[in-house]
Amino acid sequence: MAKLPGMSIEGLMDPRRRVDEMLHQRRAELEKQLERFGAVGGRRVRGGGSALKGRKVPPKYRSPSGETWAGRGARPRWLVAAIKGGKKLDDFLIDKSARRGRRKRRSKR
Repeated sequence: MAKLPGMSIEGLMDPRRRVDEMLHQRRAELEKQLERFGAVGGRRVRGGGSALKGRKVPPKYRSPSGETWAGRGARPRWLVAAIKGGKKLDDFLIDKSARRGRRKRRSKR
């Protein structure tokens, strides 16, 4: 292999062209593999997802001290401690009839 400083422009362009061709071929192979795994356009297609993810929901449970929990995610410490102490989850339910009056109308997406 010749030394780079002594090579002509044409001599440098030939290895570059070959590297570009190899990279192009490798990319085509990888894109075919991704298509087989269910990806489209190089991005993974996810199935569905929750329509409620990221939305605020009204609280379902309230502690005697006023802390609330919507019933999503991990149970808060105050609730876990109360259940261990003999209480039931239903003991902390917020009365649903009181919430009916302040229901907001949902906007169409």
